[in-house]
Amino acid sequence: MGKFKYTAPKNVSVSSKELINDLKKVALDNNIDVLPQRLYKKHGKYDVTTICRRFGTWNKALLKVGLKPGNIINYSDEKLFKNILNIWQHKGKQPVRRDLNLEPSEISKYPYNRRFKSWSEALRCFVEYANENDNTVITYSELKDITQKTNRDPSLRLRFRVLKRDNFTCVQCGASPAKDRSVELHVDHIKPWSKGGKTIYENLQTLCLNCNIGKSNLE
Repeated sequence: MGKFKYTAPKNVSVSSKELINDLKKVALDNNIDVLPQRLYKKHGKYDVTTICRRFGTWNKALLKVGLKPGNIINYSDEKLFKNILNIWQHKGKQPVRRDLNLEPSEISKYPYNRRFKSWSEALRCFVEYANENDNTVITYSELKDITQKTNRDPSLRLRFRVLKRDNFTCVQCGASPAKDRSVELHVDHIKPWSKGGKTIYENLQTLCLNCNIGKSNLE
């Protein structure tokens, strides 16, 4: 006769600590450091949807408890490259493979190995992608009309080029993640987008979080 298993009702409030502890328990009981959703559904106490909503995504929840993100087969190149840029921006320099196991990475090494065969090849392809021409990376001279509206958020390529141009350093105070890992960098509009500023190379700059908050929508 099978044992009864307790499942918490969906309307019962569960703390983040309880969710984290149960994730850890399932991983420990199964002696694994990668916890797929299907395995947690089989052994865990709580609903997977509850965990994803609480922490943003399943992989973010796993990172909270020191586990590697679950294997996802269908990561797009854009998603893989965005993760590389987030790490690069956080460090202030080119990431290495072990950085995939640390915040802010949301993807483990395995999807990169599946797609690019190696981490070195993934980095090479990312740089090649970032350096390609595309119509989201435009300059003032390339604007067809000075009143032309641009998207507020810079593309992945444009973000990387601005950060790289500014040496991954705040142009106002000189703060850099390479010197202080607590520094958070942002790509900011010099002339605010709300006041007609364009999302183009010359109108973007790298600011740390503190300088960006202090600037607000000032020019």
